[in-house]
Amino acid sequence: MRLGLALGYWGRGPAPGHLELAREAERLGYNSVWTAEAWGSDAFTPLTWIAAHTSRIRLGTAVAQMAARTPTATAMHALTLDHLSGGRMMLGLGLSGPQVVEGWYGRPFPRSPLTATREYVDVVRQVLARKGPVTLAGRFHSHPYGGDDGTGTGKPLKPITHPLRADLPLLLGAEGPKNIAQTTRIADGWLPLYWSPLRTDVYKASLADLPEGFMVAPMARAQVCDDIAEGLLPVKAMLGFYIGGMGHAARNFHAGLMARMGFEADAHRIRELFLAGRREEAVLAVPDAFADEISLVGPQRRIAERLELWRTGPVTDLLVTAPDPHTLRVLAELNA
Repeated sequence: MRLGLALGYWGRGPAPGHLELAREAERLGYNSVWTAEAWGSDAFTPLTWIAAHTSRIRLGTAVAQMAARTPTATAMHALTLDHLSGGRMMLGLGLSGPQVVEGWYGRPFPRSPLTATREYVDVVRQVLARKGPVTLAGRFHSHPYGGDDGTGTGKPLKPITHPLRADLPLLLGAEGPKNIAQTTRIADGWLPLYWSPLRTDVYKASLADLPEGFMVAPMARAQVCDDIAEGLLPVKAMLGFYIGGMGHAARNFHAGLMARMGFEADAHRIRELFLAGRREEAVLAVPDAFADEISLVGPQRRIAERLELWRTGPVTDLLVTAPDPHTLRVLAELNA
C-alpha cells in the first residue's frame, strides 16, 4: 500500500505549510500529493506550484470538479502539468452535487450522472490519445457542438500540443454503487471519500471485477496524538459539514453514503441540526465510532494496529490528510 498526502482545498486563503508538507512527504518517500477544489481555490494552480518545488512525488487532483471546466479544458490542464512535471500528473475528477453545480457553477446538474461522467471521460481520453480530432455525439458533451443555439460551423480539432502520456492516469471520485461500478470500467482508479476497513462489504458488489493495476485510493485523516477524542474533532467537523451542508436537504450524496455504511439515523440527525443552523451540535452528533473508522488517530501503537486493517483490503493508496510532519514521518516508518 502506497502513501499519499491529501492537502485538500484552501479555506479563507492560501493554506500555510502546504508546500512544506508536500516537500517533507517527498523526502519521506510518499508516492503522491493531492489537491482539491470546492468553491474557492482551484485544484490545478496549487498543484503546479508544488510541482515546481518538488522533483519525484506524483501529483494528483482529488478532485477537480467536472462542472468547473469542459472536458477539453480539463484535458488541457492535465496534459500541460504532465509536461511541466515530467510525467507526474494524475487526474482525479468528481461530478460534485446539485447544490454546488447549480448554485456555484450555474449549470444544470445532469439528470443522468453516469452518462455525463462517461462522456466526460471519453472526451478527456480522446484528447490525451491524440489519435484524431475529438468527436462525440453525446447527450451532455458534443464535439463539435451541434445544438440549435450554435452556428453550426464548429470544426473537430485535436490538441496542438502532443500529450506526454496517452495513458495519464484518470481517477474518479464516486459514491453511489452504480457510479463506483462504472468507475472500475472506465477509469484507472477510484477515490473514495469515506472508507472504513471494517465495512468493505458496502463496496463489495461494485468492486467485484477490478482490473489489474486499478487504484483504490481513499482519503483518511491521520494524526499521532494521545487524546483520541480531541484528535477526532477535525474529522467530526469535516463530516458535520459534508453530511449536513454539502448537499440539498432532499439530495445529499454524502449523507446517503453514511446511511449505507450503517449510520442512517445519525446522518439524518446531523443534517437536521445543520440545516437548522445548529452547526456545533451537528458536529457533536457525528458518532465517534464512524469518525474513528475512517481515520487513523491516536497514539503511534494504536495507529500501527489500525493501519494493518487498511492493508488487508483492496486499498492500493492511502491518501492521508496529516496536520504535521511528525505524523507523516510516523506513517512512513509504519508503512515501510
